[in-house]
Amino acid sequence: MATPDLDPLLLDPTRLSIVALLAGTEWAEFSWVRDSAGLSDSALSKQITNLANSGYVEVKKGYVGKRPRTWLNLSDSGHHALRAHVAALHRIVEQSQRADNARRAEEPSD
Repeated sequence: MATPDLDPLLLDPTRLSIVALLAGTEWAEFSWVRDSAGLSDSALSKQITNLANSGYVEVKKGYVGKRPRTWLNLSDSGHHALRAHVAALHRIVEQSQRADNARRAEEPSD
């Protein structure tokens, strides 16, 4: 059963985790997202590139003292995509529950 509201980019559990982490923050440091998602630097960087190219994540680079830092933020588009994706997942669960309830109602009673 295909649901058109599911976001293909967010079907990947790693990207969904990153977006969900960023939804509760504003300008999270790269290392915090990396550690929270349990990813390597390169794996997170690759996923952030995908999300940034789609306009879901904003990336800001700077320095803290002399150390380079990268901060990540979920864009308005990213927030919208996450809300729509989660709503689609809820609809799938509700459809499944309705089908299960209908099946149980049709079963003969003992």
